[in-house]
Amino acid sequence: MALVVKKFGGSSVATTEKIMNVAKRILNEKKPDDQVVVVVSAMGKTTDNLIKLAQGINKEPYQFTREMDMLLTTGEQVSISLLAMAFMTLGHPAVSMTGPMAGMKTDSAHTKGRILDITPERVHKELDAGKIVVVAGFQGKDDAGDYVTLGRGGSDTSAVALAGALHADSCEIYTDVDGVYTADPRIAKNARKMKEITYSEMLEMARLGAGVMQPRSVEMGQLLNIPIHVRSTFTTHTGTVIREDYTMKEEKDYVIRGVAHDDKVAKIAVLGIPNTPGIAHEIFSALAAAKIDVDMIVQSIRNIEKNVTDMVFTVSTGDLSEAKRVVDKVADKLGAVAVLVEEDVAKVSIVGAGMLGNPGTAARMFGALCKAGINIDIISTSEISISCLIKGAELEKAVNAIHDEFFND
Repeated sequence: MALVVKKFGGSSVATTEKIMNVAKRILNEKKPDDQVVVVVSAMGKTTDNLIKLAQGINKEPYQFTREMDMLLTTGEQVSISLLAMAFMTLGHPAVSMTGPMAGMKTDSAHTKGRILDITPERVHKELDAGKIVVVAGFQGKDDAGDYVTLGRGGSDTSAVALAGALHADSCEIYTDVDGVYTADPRIAKNARKMKEITYSEMLEMARLGAGVMQPRSVEMGQLLNIPIHVRSTFTTHTGTVIREDYTMKEEKDYVIRGVAHDDKVAKIAVLGIPNTPGIAHEIFSALAAAKIDVDMIVQSIRNIEKNVTDMVFTVSTGDLSEAKRVVDKVADKLGAVAVLVEEDVAKVSIVGAGMLGNPGTAARMFGALCKAGINIDIISTSEISISCLIKGAELEKAVNAIHDEFFND
């Protein structure tokens, strides 16, 4: 007997026909004594459509974060009820649960919540009664009893966290691709599927834009030591396993594991601020208080004689409006010359623990971009990644140029 958590994304349950197919697949793969928990996202473009509804009321609906969470959590409730009905129609008992019903407790950071605890007693009770339990991903409740969503892709985090809380034997993430690739296969024509990838490398890939997994879900897997199997909803092929260490050797050792990209970034430049201690703290503490993540940061001396500097950094496009409001307020206080925003930018990155022992990896990346005629605006690094900010229009060319440099056999 095995306890298995399976997560299906929005494209996998986009229509009632697809929902029935998911139910049939799960029942066909289920062994008689297996206990199965299914975590699902909202159907297809439901979340996007709900956001558009809110925008019909207010062009910037995310200023009302609590109400946005009340709205967005309805999407998953549709899919869980339909999937539970599908199982029962096929002759197997099932029950649907919202995230809070499954014991999902979060902080109060609306639209960007973090899971604090899971008490899945009711899930165990229903499993012991022989039912398949269908849980709404992407959501939980805070101490006040308010719904809180976990950010886009949060259903992955729900699934991994639930697998850990249930001490599940496996956690499978089903999506519209059949694993984790060395680059987005929709962009890089020679992208290759990986058999395995470590938590650290996958976390960096996800953080830098690889949309196949949400970063927090990988963090949760690493924290709870839950191997995550990323698979396709539409085939039975083995996908990619995310785990602590490699258990098999690739046919060829590569310096990097993958190329990630993010086209949902924007650059903010605060010009002509005093070059004195505490200025960076003023700006970034205000952004932190607004729960806005900042990524690439560059500070440069603008005028040595006048002792002023420029501060340049990137944020998610989803946070841009709020970030601009926060920064404008701080800039006025500091007497900045101007605050400029550039949205036609994108980030391209390479990731891999192998670069630690391979001098010249950065030079190869920059050389590939140079050969492709692509200018680099900002560079940032970590122990296992290098990222470059470039013009948004040049993203596809950049991904292919870098991928060909490192994966051209």
